[in-house]
Amino acid sequence: MLETLALPMVVIVGAYLIGSLSSAIMLCKLAGLPDPRTQGSGNPGATNVLRFGGKKLAATVLIIDVIKGVVPVVIAIFLDLEQSWIAATALAAFLGHLFPLFFQFKGGKGVATALGGFLALNPAMAGIVLLSWLAVFILTRISSLSAIIAALLAPVYSLWFLDNITARWIVLVMAVLLVGRHHGNIKRLLSGEETKSK
Repeated sequence: MLETLALPMVVIVGAYLIGSLSSAIMLCKLAGLPDPRTQGSGNPGATNVLRFGGKKLAATVLIIDVIKGVVPVVIAIFLDLEQSWIAATALAAFLGHLFPLFFQFKGGKGVATALGGFLALNPAMAGIVLLSWLAVFILTRISSLSAIIAALLAPVYSLWFLDNITARWIVLVMAVLLVGRHHGNIKRLLSGEETKSK
């Protein structure tokens, strides 16, 4: 039993550590910019970095955060783990981004890393999640609302694209955490104070 669990647990721990590498914090430091947790919304993610670091730096943060979700899941798939363990690997990378070991457990909202995990877990599901985000963003120009709605729809999409029940539950957990991380945005949306992207 322990031998059976050993490999998946190593992959999951590795996924969490990879997720804990905050690209926003590290790249801002390399660029001589302030810690993103002390600027703007205080979120160490691409959207906040865009506010004070520019488009190129924000795009780099976004790409790296997606890769953080993709790589561990691809490794889990390569090792031929069951879909439940593969989904758990995506969750671990996502939790690493939310609660990074290397940065006092103060991480970002995890949208890009979750998308990366979904992309490797099931590209078709990830594609529809991304299209949902894009559709809402085109209509509203509000990134947070787009992320919230896409997150809420992800568990619904998982019913069609994932066969494993445990994997579906993991997608639901990730969606709940994503929405929860947007609690400040939800308050601003309800009060009409959330800013739109140009």
